[in-house]
Amino acid sequence: MTFDISKIARRNILGLEPYRCARDDFKVGLLLDANENTHGPSAALSAREESLELNRYPDPHQIELKQKICDFRNSEAATKGAIVPVPLVEGVEKKLTPENLCLGVGSDESIDALLRCFCQPGKERLLVCPPTYGMYGICAQVNDVELVKIPLKLDDFQIDKEMILSSVLNDPSIKLIYLTSPGNPTAAQIDLTLFVQLLEELEQNTWHGLVIADEAYVDFSPIGSSLAPFVNKFPRLVVLQTLSKSFGLAGIRLGITYSTPEVSLLLNSMKYPYNISNLTSDVALRATTPEALAKMRETCSTIVEQRGILLKNLLELKGIGKNRGGLDANFLLIEVLNKEGNPDNEVANNVYNYLATKRNVVVRFRGKELGCTGCLRVTVGTEKENETLVEEFREALKRYN
Repeated sequence: MTFDISKIARRNILGLEPYRCARDDFKVGLLLDANENTHGPSAALSAREESLELNRYPDPHQIELKQKICDFRNSEAATKGAIVPVPLVEGVEKKLTPENLCLGVGSDESIDALLRCFCQPGKERLLVCPPTYGMYGICAQVNDVELVKIPLKLDDFQIDKEMILSSVLNDPSIKLIYLTSPGNPTAAQIDLTLFVQLLEELEQNTWHGLVIADEAYVDFSPIGSSLAPFVNKFPRLVVLQTLSKSFGLAGIRLGITYSTPEVSLLLNSMKYPYNISNLTSDVALRATTPEALAKMRETCSTIVEQRGILLKNLLELKGIGKNRGGLDANFLLIEVLNKEGNPDNEVANNVYNYLATKRNVVVRFRGKELGCTGCLRVTVGTEKENETLVEEFREALKRYN
């Protein structure tokens, strides 16, 4: 079926005229057009901060940064041995370009923007697959968009493709499908073949909507796992990423949305003109140099190695059950057992509270999530942090088991 953005986006968004700001026209010269304070900041700044001209509005388009991000994902997709080798052939799967990107203040801004762009409040719906990231539901409630829930298969935390297809093809009010891959809190990547099959079958039908792959943790999966390069092949696909996790830059709040140029144009038209600060873009540009990207990959490899060691050591503890989730992210989802050997929310919550309040070791209780009874979500730390975690777990489990 031909992709028609006019049948997916809200009419008021289709007719949106983007705000034209001062930096759309001129970026250099005697700039007296934006009512900026030309005397400079009142705060004491470092030499680096001074060079960023923080008294000036930032670049609203960030083309240089977008190009560097595209170059990185294009190169990884074409890497020999990538888990999903993508033939970047003109007319088949075009390379990502800045026209495919919209940058936001973390992925949360993108999650909200997609709802505002494509779902009519009080009329249209969002499909999610629990257990999943909680912000989808919060953003849906804020935007008066009803949730449709199709649970993951709880034996392996994979999507139920047939149930998703049946739901969206029988309910035209469903406009968006949010899928986390790797999942949170599941740490399991959605099987890429299954994901592509879902997209292909939706392409062949009359559904007018978008499938969003939230890939916040994708760099802890094998290289080439990202679906981002597929957005030009599947126009109904949108991919969310962030610099918060693998890049270790949660504090700069930079999210990336990859989509077909038609979708990207609407998202860029909606966003606030100066949403990416000079400070954020400066750090992000330095984080996407070849040297910094190599360092990021090295760090991810270390975390993956430590993940295996941490899991082995945790599973040896009395009172720990199995690894409930996958091995595709920088965290584990482990079961805490009661004296009878069953996953137990009360025991897990007691261990969680004891660790946080008495031992200053903070993990996350996830036992109330679907299919996660008795589970704690544990981030993989440094080697030293992981050793401390295991010892503190050992002592905590003795108290409640």
